[in-house]
Amino acid sequence: MLQAWKPLRLNILAKTLRLSSSSPTRLPIQSFSCKMSSDSPPLTHSITLPSQLAEPVQIVAAPNISPSEFRSAIDSSLFKQWLKNMESESGVLSGGGLFLKRVLIQGVDMFGNRIGFLKFVADVLDKETGKKVPGIVFARGPAVAVLILLDSEGKTYAVLTEQVRIPVGRIILELPAGMLDDDKGDFLGTAIREVEEETGICLKQKDMVDLTAFLDESTGRRIFPSPGGCDEEISLFLYRGPVDKGIIEQLQGKETGLREHGELIKLCVVPYEKLWCTTADAKVLAALTLYEMAKRGGLLPPPKA
Repeated sequence: MLQAWKPLRLNILAKTLRLSSSSPTRLPIQSFSCKMSSDSPPLTHSITLPSQLAEPVQIVAAPNISPSEFRSAIDSSLFKQWLKNMESESGVLSGGGLFLKRVLIQGVDMFGNRIGFLKFVADVLDKETGKKVPGIVFARGPAVAVLILLDSEGKTYAVLTEQVRIPVGRIILELPAGMLDDDKGDFLGTAIREVEEETGICLKQKDMVDLTAFLDESTGRRIFPSPGGCDEEISLFLYRGPVDKGIIEQLQGKETGLREHGELIKLCVVPYEKLWCTTADAKVLAALTLYEMAKRGGLLPPPKA
């Protein structure tokens, strides 16, 4: 859950922090100033992007960001991946008509020793008009979700999780899902682990189908549920298999999740024909669409007997 960022009073002796030479960052470092007092200017850092060598990007910390948070933000995989996306073949900066002038780091939420959420504002300007393009970013990184379809006595059921979702103020029915916990990019492994944690169902990699792999290569083969404000990209997987009727009954209403982490999850088993109108979860609706179109196109393996 995203917490409100509380301003910190910083009374730090003037000093300069140096980024570790072992950092995987390949961006040339022009300056990294971390001198602060109640009257001093904010923390700043300068980078040069290959797409705009003559126009260095200024990274600035909001007053509530500490030097360690600022350095962690710049070193984070979330920020580096965002810069990589900006300069990719289909990225914002690829055409040369836009350039990145400044990034203001506004919030950092730590998940243990790594950054879970990062909030910043990017000043991206149109070179022709000089006008800014909207650039408020909530970075949370990649995630996975799994459409679980269980066949029993001639009927197909979908397994959903009922979860408390504070950001929307509602209890939502949705697919089993979760964020990637590291930088290794193990989408399939994460999907299997999240299903076990949230439903108790143990799946095997060979039985999983990557539904987003059917998307055109130009899409990046992941879905973006809210690209106007969030960088989250989701890989959607499918599992379909036969079960006894008793399994359906056992799953219905089962309480699961990592309770010590505040996960209050209850399972809900829904007849497949009612899935499309049972929930407004974007992951469900996207997975349902991909599944139906892939099935129509003959792209799916035959259901298990």
